[in-house]
Amino acid sequence: MDRERAEELLRRERERLQRALEAVTDTDDGELTTRDQHLGDQATDLYEDELDEGLRDELNEQLAAVGRAEERLAAGTYGLSLESGDPIPDERLEAHPTAERTAEEQARLER
Repeated sequence: MDRERAEELLRRERERLQRALEAVTDTDDGELTTRDQHLGDQATDLYEDELDEGLRDELNEQLAAVGRAEERLAAGTYGLSLESGDPIPDERLEAHPTAERTAEEQARLER
C-alpha cells in the first residue's frame, strides 16, 4: 500500500473514532438533579454510565492503535506483521487500517 493511501485511511479512522468518542462523552440525559429519582431510574442511569465508560475505553484503545499504526508508517514498517514481518495484504489494511498482523496470525492469536 502506498504511503498516501495509508495516511488517508489512518486519518479517516482517527476522525471516525474521535467523532464517536465525542458523541459518547457529550451525552446529557437532561436531568438537572438525581434527587427524588426512583431506584429503577438510578439503576438505569448506572447501567448506561457503565456502558458509556466501556465504550469510551474501547474507542480510546482504538485511537491508540491508530497512533501505533502512524508510528509504524513513519518508521517504514506499516503493512508488515508485528509477529512475522510478513506483508499484510492491502485488502486487509483497507478494511482494518490499524491491522498489526495478517488475518491468519490474528485469528490464531484470538483462539
